[in-house]
Amino acid sequence: MPIAEKVTLHALPPSHPCKTVGAALDYKGIEYEWVNLDFGKHNEQIAELYGEGKTRVPGLTVGEERIHGSTNILKRLEELAPENPLYPEGIAEQVREAELWGDGDLQDFGRRIPWGALYFRPEKLGRMNGIDELDPAGTDFAMKFTRSTWKYHNISSVQLAEDLERLPGMVDEIDAMAEQGLLDGEYPTAADFQIGASVWVIATISDVRPVFDGSAAIRVAERHFGEVPELVPAGAYPASWIKLRG
Repeated sequence: MPIAEKVTLHALPPSHPCKTVGAALDYKGIEYEWVNLDFGKHNEQIAELYGEGKTRVPGLTVGEERIHGSTNILKRLEELAPENPLYPEGIAEQVREAELWGDGDLQDFGRRIPWGALYFRPEKLGRMNGIDELDPAGTDFAMKFTRSTWKYHNISSVQLAEDLERLPGMVDEIDAMAEQGLLDGEYPTAADFQIGASVWVIATISDVRPVFDGSAAIRVAERHFGEVPELVPAGAYPASWIKLRG
């Protein structure tokens, strides 16, 4: 076993940064326990575990050590268990830059675009828990929940339209990274896991799935996180908001 101490991942199932860390742990062969926090209370719970101001998942404990945030966790895992490197020799700095781009630029798209679609199709919120379509009472709850999520993530229709306009260029950037060998290679890197998880979550929205068709981005996502399911069917977003790659 690469790490002798008990390893625990504090997470939420829908969270793409949590998927990133889980995939990295699996790749390195590190045994760990995945502990789901309570949806809606996770901000307080994660802050209680990892310190004031640290309100987002994931967090990882290795023995008594507490590490917060996916990029910090992956970097620390590399130090603790160098086997199956996340930052391969010769391209480590470039991979780290790509990973940080995924964390800083792409990751919020993975929050706003799905929650934006669910705002317009709230009856599909149950698909996160295996329920195809909520009943009217459940839909009322989902409408309130998605409104609060928009407020928490500072989502607006203007922001979503800007995100959807920028998305094709982001996919092109990912493809350029693949051409440089920073991801989508024979062995995964930190960039594969960080970027692939966000792409996987975004691609669950059928309106934007065509943006990813034939790209390295979708190959990476499905290679490491499985076939992308449909969370929200096409038609949630106005057609004029969707931009395809040239």
